[in-house]
Amino acid sequence: MMDPGLAIILTGVLISIACALPGAFLVLRKMAMMADAISHAILPGIVAAYFLARGPDLLAGFLGAAAAAVITVSLIEALANTRKMGGDSAIGLVFPAMFALGTFLVSKYFANVHLDNDAVLYGNIEFVGFENMLVMGFNLGPQALWVMAILCVINLLFVGLLFKELKLSTFDPGLAAALGFSPVLLHYLLMTVTSVTAVGAFTAVGAVLVVALMIIPAATAYLLTDDLKQMIVISCLVGALAAVLGYGIARLINASVSGAIVTVLGVQFLLVVLFSPAHGLVAKARRLERQRVQFALQSLLVHLHHHEAQVGEEHEAELRHLSAELRWTRDFAERIVNTALDRNYIVRQNGHLVLTQDGRQLASRLIA
Repeated sequence: MMDPGLAIILTGVLISIACALPGAFLVLRKMAMMADAISHAILPGIVAAYFLARGPDLLAGFLGAAAAAVITVSLIEALANTRKMGGDSAIGLVFPAMFALGTFLVSKYFANVHLDNDAVLYGNIEFVGFENMLVMGFNLGPQALWVMAILCVINLLFVGLLFKELKLSTFDPGLAAALGFSPVLLHYLLMTVTSVTAVGAFTAVGAVLVVALMIIPAATAYLLTDDLKQMIVISCLVGALAAVLGYGIARLINASVSGAIVTVLGVQFLLVVLFSPAHGLVAKARRLERQRVQFALQSLLVHLHHHEAQVGEEHEAELRHLSAELRWTRDFAERIVNTALDRNYIVRQNGHLVLTQDGRQLASRLIA
């Protein structure tokens, strides 16, 4: 029998990878809410399967949830195609209705059976090591592990075989159609893969966490690279790392594994938002500060050039007057002057500033 801790880690890693693969395209297509809709709307399908199978059944539950997911996507697309409402409005209409229907059915007809609303929402990844797959009397190990491994292979094949088509239809649907690809067909294929992945991950991590695992790693990777292949790889690595760290933290403090995984995902995303080299807030603040200094430096050179060889040149080139004239603080004015000195744009002569040849040429170009 596989160690339960190892089963949890492996299942978490596989779920993260399986969700990240379609998640990258959902984020790029600005369809993140579709994952939320699918993961919530499969509940009535699970309830219907439980009723028809007269108890819990893996295959029946999977088929029922997949059918509910397909119905959800079809209803959303049908409403969006009427042009009476936007895609977000259609999602906001369909998935609460489907989820409410499932919740109503659970509370009305299955209140006395083990079909808990909290388990539906949050999942029980802690129990994956105890639910084994039996085939002809042989114990093949954790059931969730096999399901997610198969889904990982399916998603890898889907993305690998249709990468060019998915990339083209994502960034330029018009060109894809002109080249003979069907953006509509690719869209429905992506929605089908997303639905099947959400259904497979549903029993292990629940509805809410499926959304997090499908969207947050992709959103994190989006802030780190502009290359689609790199984005997919990074999103898989981010999700896998969160699964490992989340399990370790949950075990250390005796907390929910699923909650810890998503918390790690949130921390990773926050760190990237702050420190991403291209899109991070810190990098943007540094760029803005560099632009501010560069503009101030240019203003200084233009000011000196404008008053060069004019009456009152020495007064206009004094640091105190520059600070008042350009509305700079004393510290900022000294900083700009020191920067100009370091770049050999100006020199100090008798207590005032004088342009060098390099500074005069740059000022002339700025004025021209």
